[in-house]
Amino acid sequence: MQVSRRHFLSTAAVVGAGAGLAMQTANAGTPSPNPVNVLEFGVTANSPDDQSAAFQRAIEAAADGVGYLQVPPGTYRVSTLTIDRPVQIIGTPGRSVLHYSGLGSLLTLAGSDDVTIFGVTFDGALEPLSDDSAKALITATDCQNLTIEQCRFLNSAATGIALTRCNGRITACTIAGAAKAAVFSIDATGLEIAGNTIRDCGNNGILVWRSAKGEDGTLVTNNRIERISATDGGSGQNGNGVNIYRAGNVIVAQNRITDCAFSAVRSNAGSACQIIGNSCARLDEVAIYAEFGFEGAIISNNLIETAASGISITNFNEGGRMAVCANNIVRDLFVREGEVDGRGVGISAEADTVIEGNVVENAPVQGIALGWGHHLRDTIATGNLVRKCGIGIAVSVSRGAGNASITNNMISGSVTAAIAGLERYTKVTADLSQPSAEVPANMIVQGNLVS
Repeated sequence: MQVSRRHFLSTAAVVGAGAGLAMQTANAGTPSPNPVNVLEFGVTANSPDDQSAAFQRAIEAAADGVGYLQVPPGTYRVSTLTIDRPVQIIGTPGRSVLHYSGLGSLLTLAGSDDVTIFGVTFDGALEPLSDDSAKALITATDCQNLTIEQCRFLNSAATGIALTRCNGRITACTIAGAAKAAVFSIDATGLEIAGNTIRDCGNNGILVWRSAKGEDGTLVTNNRIERISATDGGSGQNGNGVNIYRAGNVIVAQNRITDCAFSAVRSNAGSACQIIGNSCARLDEVAIYAEFGFEGAIISNNLIETAASGISITNFNEGGRMAVCANNIVRDLFVREGEVDGRGVGISAEADTVIEGNVVENAPVQGIALGWGHHLRDTIATGNLVRKCGIGIAVSVSRGAGNASITNNMISGSVTAAIAGLERYTKVTADLSQPSAEVPANMIVQGNLVS
């Protein structure tokens, strides 16, 4: 990539640490009384020339000595930087910019514990990472107590941050314009992803994966995630705000997630996960998914507005079972045109699930759906308010379907029926809320108020 001197002089900040840098370093931990400054090693801010070799010498000197590297405001063209031992790299947020020069990777951490990166902007310039092993602007492997705070990750041709077997914190960062994902963690050992702004990513926002099913425990909280596409296509592996795969005991809470091509939160085979208190809007598929081989999910206190479906707890055929879905608001759903299963369902569940205390409004197909085909077992819908839906509560009566309990719900304004039995997509019973209706043997229907 050819970068002119005019570009750097027009976009980079004036060099100088100033009082603002001292204030920021206080937030990032107590700095050494004699920090290493990158400018002391021949690094030149705002130069169109590659500064990698001199910048690497500065990192190594800081790690060998005081452990603290100061990056004054300015733009630095660098590539293939590495960290393999404890060090703090402290910049001024928004003004200390590492601009990818197009060779190999940008920054790689390997087996380096106790690393802090604060206030640095990593700009990938949408240049392909020419090192095949590089997955992101920062790639970290086997790093403990890693802290990335108040940094910016812009224009990655791959992912913003990729972590393998790491623990620590990614907080108060902005990650925008990544071609793949903002953050990709696999086999975490105690990770917190909190308070970040993530936007305009090609495939996913935050990925929390494991190479095999097991406890993970990552916390994904208080992030703002918006405009996530599914550039590489697929049937749900892309296009998600938060995607959990095989990772158990993950908590996804208090996030604002909007405008995703598929789901706000998709947990695939993530057992004992909690999805709590998220605000979700404008999702083109199911807003919140617990699917495939999961056991145990708590989905509560979420607000979902405008999606093809609200909440789906599914894939009993793959072992997906056991959930509590409570106190959510799901409203203003739609049906995707031209698809066999265009959804338009508020909340659906198949096995060993309690659906309680939810409000579902304006679901054109079904407000609450219990089971599909013979995939139904021990599912309860109680104390819900269901308004202005096609069928208020639908329950499977297909051969082999298990038990369901539908009690003490308030159902108003249903278009087709308040409560109905279905064989897959087809309604096959009268309205089961009516006193004269013959209730199938696999369910209890009582105490519901219908208007």
